[in-house]
Amino acid sequence: MNQSFQAIGMGWWPFGKKTKATSNSNDPILKDTRTWLSELRDACEMNFDQPEEARRQIRYMQVEWKEAMDVGDMTPSLREGLEGRAFRLLNCTDKEWLGWLDDLEFWKAGWKPGMGQENEP
Repeated sequence: MNQSFQAIGMGWWPFGKKTKATSNSNDPILKDTRTWLSELRDACEMNFDQPEEARRQIRYMQVEWKEAMDVGDMTPSLREGLEGRAFRLLNCTDKEWLGWLDDLEFWKAGWKPGMGQENEP
């Protein structure tokens, strides 16, 4: 009976082909919402006095987010949340920049555009 299941290719057989395992700690599969948010926040805070450098890093991260989304390693809602934050950080003044960095709600998982601020056009 087991042979018929193998022949059909049920996929549950524990001794079948294994997918490539990677031990890369930067593998997006291992990243959760907090990790993605933390990376964004760290890039901003490390460059709190150099917003343009942080903005350059954010644009690079946006490419990484798109790639993770394209291969299914990131959910649409997570990318939407990250992009909402990136939009504000990329388009704010230097004075507003510091305000965003200090806004604890902005960095919490589940933050949505318009929470506590005016809605965008």
